[in-house]
Amino acid sequence: MTFGTDIAWKSLNKYNEELCGDMVKIVKTEDSDIVILADGMGSGVKANILATLTSQILATMLQKGAKIASCVDTIAKTLPICQERKVAYATFSILQIFRDGEAYLVEYDNPSCVFVRDGNIVPYAYTEQVIEDKKIREYRFQVKENDCFVLMSDGVIYAGAGQLLNLGWTWESMAEYTLRCTKKTLSASRLAAMLSGACNDLYEKKPGDDTTVVVVRIRRAQIVNLLTGPPSDAKRDETMVRSFMDSEGKKVIAGGSSSNMAARILRKEIITHVNYTDPFIPPTSTIEGIDLVTEGALTLSGSLKLLQKFERSEFDEAFFEELDQENGASKLAKMLIEECTNLNMYVGTASNAAYQNPDIDFDISVRKNLVEQIKEVMEKLGKTVTIQYY
Repeated sequence: MTFGTDIAWKSLNKYNEELCGDMVKIVKTEDSDIVILADGMGSGVKANILATLTSQILATMLQKGAKIASCVDTIAKTLPICQERKVAYATFSILQIFRDGEAYLVEYDNPSCVFVRDGNIVPYAYTEQVIEDKKIREYRFQVKENDCFVLMSDGVIYAGAGQLLNLGWTWESMAEYTLRCTKKTLSASRLAAMLSGACNDLYEKKPGDDTTVVVVRIRRAQIVNLLTGPPSDAKRDETMVRSFMDSEGKKVIAGGSSSNMAARILRKEIITHVNYTDPFIPPTSTIEGIDLVTEGALTLSGSLKLLQKFERSEFDEAFFEELDQENGASKLAKMLIEECTNLNMYVGTASNAAYQNPDIDFDISVRKNLVEQIKEVMEKLGKTVTIQYY
């Protein structure tokens, strides 16, 4: 079995700070996914710089195959010295999930990861080593499908301190709340939103520290294939459609000319739905054997806006209400956020006559622009993306 990861994170800035002192990075290697959470000392600009440097150094070195000892040594020698405390300081957690199920977790001074398996909090054995006077915890284990891991900065376990709770939200209470939430939600994004929302409530909407939760859920690789636009050469129509249909995973067609082409080659009927609720997003259709059939540019643009909002960590209860809507843009965005580890796009380069109408606010390259932007935001979310142009 090949394992995939569903990754999401949510950060709260310390009250009255414009920049967050926590930083999350996702690194893809040929055989693994790596998640890095760095927490810079203090808050604001200084903490943001420390966290950014730490996460970037770790990401670059780990991607090139460096050992953790070498990474820590480099960080210790690279980070600027805090003039107040006279130390270069940033804490971090690194979780690496290999495709074959092997996992590796490293923690330096961040709260311990919460492991949830089969409805229970699971303790894992770890080893400790001291590198550059820094005590590092290392865990090695095998993952199972549906395992859930929550990495956090220390702002999480301090939530409520001195406010709603005298002693704050302890690691144990955080873990117990995580366990309850995992029984209510499937996606990493919804769990991250719930955990972050609980922290924000405990802080009474005024976080006393930068607060970040990173959720990693283990699942089988989930592939979504998206076809949009016919080829520049009509002779390649069948090649494009057959390649798309032969691919493993869910299948989405975006665009009227694209769906007409597919229906013609597959000899299937297109049934347009009339019970749509959003006047700004055209209705979806149905073609037998296709999971989702939508209009083109307007729907892709609507989905892109939701994806970008999600990537900026602007997701809350209202966001998920929008994501659960029945229109094509929401359905596609929900599939890409919650049901996709790998996105394969089949993109035709034929000019669409509709875009050449001066009364329509699209140019000929709109499809390619949308596709490239979707690729960019999906990769920022840790998804693997390929594009084939026809």
